[in-house]
Amino acid sequence: MNIGLILLVLGIIFVAELPDKSLFAALVLGSKFPALYVWLGAAAAFLIHVIIAVSAGKLLTLLPRQTMEFVIAALFFAGSILLFFGKHSVEDPPPAAKDVPDAVHHPLKVFITAFSVVFIGEWGDITQIATANYAAKYHDPWSVAIGATLGLWLVTALAIKAGSKLLDLIPANVLLRIMGGIMLIFAIISLSSALRH
Repeated sequence: MNIGLILLVLGIIFVAELPDKSLFAALVLGSKFPALYVWLGAAAAFLIHVIIAVSAGKLLTLLPRQTMEFVIAALFFAGSILLFFGKHSVEDPPPAAKDVPDAVHHPLKVFITAFSVVFIGEWGDITQIATANYAAKYHDPWSVAIGATLGLWLVTALAIKAGSKLLDLIPANVLLRIMGGIMLIFAIISLSSALRH
C-alpha cells in the first residue's frame, strides 16, 4: 500500500464530495435521525460504490497502455467539464432525503433509508468516476480504494456532525472549480502520457 497515494485520493475525493448531493442527503437525514445509523447506512453505500469504481478501473488496465491513457484522459476531461459547466444541485438535497417521515426512527429503517438515498444518488457521480480513473492510472487498487473510502466516510461524518456550517467556510462553487481544475490537470497528464507512447 502507498500512503502517499491513499492521502492524495482521500484529499481529492473529500473535496469532490463536499458540494455533492449525497453530502446534503446525509446532512438532512442526520438532522432528522440518529447520526450513527445515518452514517453507517451512507458509509455502506459509499463502500459498495468504491468497490464498483475500483473494479471498473481495473478493467481499464486491461486495455493497451496508450489506449488506457487516452480513455483516462477523456474521463478526467469529461469530469472537469462536468464540474465547470454542469448543473449541480448544491442547494437542495435529493427529494428522497426531504420526504422521509420523522416518525421512522428504527435503527434498521434509518440505516436502509440512508443507504438507499446515497446508493441511488452516487451512480455516475464525479467521485465514482475519479476513483475508477485513479485505480486505472496508479495500478494500486487497494490504496485508491482505501483513500476514496476514507475520504467519503470522513466527509459524510463531517456533514452529519457539522451540518450546513461546513459549506459556509468554503462556497460550493469554489470547491467545484478547484475540483474541475484538478481533474483538468490529471487529464492533461494522462493525455501527454498517451501521446508519448
